[in-house]
Amino acid sequence: MQNFTWDSESGNTEDDDASTYLSIGDLMSGLLMFFVLLFITALAQIDEPKRVVIGNVIGEMKSNNINVKVNPETGDISIQESILFAQGSTELKPQGKDFLRRFIPVYSRVIFSKQEIENEVSRVVIEGHTSSEGDDKTNMELSVLRVSSVYKFIFYDMNFTTKSSLSHKILAAGRGEIEADKTRDNPANRKVLFRLQFRSDELVNKSYIKKYQDKNK
Repeated sequence: MQNFTWDSESGNTEDDDASTYLSIGDLMSGLLMFFVLLFITALAQIDEPKRVVIGNVIGEMKSNNINVKVNPETGDISIQESILFAQGSTELKPQGKDFLRRFIPVYSRVIFSKQEIENEVSRVVIEGHTSSEGDDKTNMELSVLRVSSVYKFIFYDMNFTTKSSLSHKILAAGRGEIEADKTRDNPANRKVLFRLQFRSDELVNKSYIKKYQDKNK
């Protein structure tokens, strides 16, 4: 018969090692959770000015009875072709001019209503979009000419208190059918978009780029 001898010291050592590993694992998990929460909190703080701007835009559009579609995540304002232009035309309709006379002063007033909002909005981009009907070259030209018509009317034919300030933030871009539904001619794709660019987004993007560059040095 074989004798079985229990080495109590060896058993205790293995238990101690297991406890040590468990403690280190718990510590690492705790640190990971801490940094995740810290990162989420930092992002929320960076994103807060952006949410304030979008909230103000939505509120002012509603309180002034300006019927536009505002994206609650991005602040993009979409104005359908039927409001501004006849199909295929680059000339603003009288209805479109009346709309811009109501919309632009309110929209611009929001951007320059408070210093923190003005600082947060780095650019206001007017984008022209078409459907996928027709060829790409024609649609790109149409979108560029439409944006030009909107820009000229705002800054050459309109008067509002924040006109000069807005002119320093404005960019105009024709997008053609780049973002259109390629499977069908969708009238909803034919629009002019007022898109806000936010300084907080630029800070986040710069941070990601720097981290990527540091990682690949």
